[in-house]
Amino acid sequence: MESSSRNKLEKFTKTSNDSIRYKERGRTKGGGRREMLLGIGFLMQGFRCFPWMAVIFFLKDGLRVDPSTLQILQNSANLPMVAKPFYGLLSDSFYVFGQHRIPYIAFGALLQAVSWLTIASLPSSSMSFFTITVYLLLGNLGASIVEVANDAVVAECGKQSANDSGSSSSDLQSYAWVASSIGGVLGNLLGGISITQFSPSAMFSFFGILLTLQFFITISVSERSLDLPKSPSNHGIRKQLSELLLVLRKPEIYQPISWFAASYAIIPALTGTMFFYQTQHLKIESSVLGISKVFGQVAMLLWGVVYNQHLKSIPPRKLISMIQGTMAVLMVSDALFVNGFYRTMGIPDSLYIVVVSGLLEVLYFFKTLPFSVLMAKLCPAGCEGSLMAFVMSSIALAFIVSGYLGVALGSYVEITETDFSGFQKGLLIQAACTVLPLFWSSVIPEYPKLKTQKKEK
Repeated sequence: MESSSRNKLEKFTKTSNDSIRYKERGRTKGGGRREMLLGIGFLMQGFRCFPWMAVIFFLKDGLRVDPSTLQILQNSANLPMVAKPFYGLLSDSFYVFGQHRIPYIAFGALLQAVSWLTIASLPSSSMSFFTITVYLLLGNLGASIVEVANDAVVAECGKQSANDSGSSSSDLQSYAWVASSIGGVLGNLLGGISITQFSPSAMFSFFGILLTLQFFITISVSERSLDLPKSPSNHGIRKQLSELLLVLRKPEIYQPISWFAASYAIIPALTGTMFFYQTQHLKIESSVLGISKVFGQVAMLLWGVVYNQHLKSIPPRKLISMIQGTMAVLMVSDALFVNGFYRTMGIPDSLYIVVVSGLLEVLYFFKTLPFSVLMAKLCPAGCEGSLMAFVMSSIALAFIVSGYLGVALGSYVEITETDFSGFQKGLLIQAACTVLPLFWSSVIPEYPKLKTQKKEK
């Protein structure tokens, strides 16, 4: 679960049938530009796994860090994501040259470009753990700003689409979700190939150039041409903050957010340990890990399509609980894998890693799509950026807590970069923790009825 995978409210593509239907429902020229902007934004968001693959191998092979240190950096680099509500408040409250989404997307892209291009320009001999951490924090700050603005646009337009045409707001959510998945597929596929062919600096430079192109494309678009709904929240940040706090006092808002964040936070992540186990102990090649991540991203892409076509009518509580339970089952399967169970059945380690490990890595985020659709429906008009940013920051904080708990668990079961004897026990503890949130999943509400929403407005 790298930084690139986290935030994921991430989505898009023209191959989605629901996305096509969305465009066919009287879409305006502004709607086309809006989809282009969101498509590029979420595509780049998914593609962030490309440079992060280089970061992980550079830390392991270049700086010789241990599994705990690697996991600490992976999670600490996401600290800027926790401040997303602040970025959301700024986006909702302060307009720059009459625009309150485009400037933030452009600034975030520029900040990321500066960060990655700077990392690429530094000599490998002078690159330290502290230095790369600082620039990764800067890059994730830019990424979080872009994500907040993009998520706000999706929430605004999804609500407008539902109210104006009676269509489901999940259409645009899935449109963006599939775009991010496509970016993830490309990023992991190219990353797995490039890591053996090019230096990490070359990969950082390539990503920085793409971000620079995103910046110039973004500033060339006028927000007026996007046909965004008019926001009633063109007022000060204090007023916007008071509105957000008022919304968060509603049980139907804070209870599911609390459950969703806790469902991640109480699971001790062992991703750093699994990476070392696969590469150091099993000697799995980087290309296999890349294919595994591609398989996972393809699964995410298909999930967006299948959800929109067949699953969006299922109550979110039931669907999210099913995903949580499946995660626990696959974690038990990982424990059997570490024990050598599948090897005795004639299943190669590489095949298991590609299919099961690739699926488990993205299964964490399957819950995000139905949950984000639910929150977009519950989100009051004028507070989209603030509330969705709060949701994503809660998830980011939960992942950070999960990562630190994973470091503590690894220490408890005495896992090192050369000794994995306690790894199976750690995976079983992880699976047990994953089951716990199911006992209070009743706090997740059912879909609010659209008629009721309109009356409340």
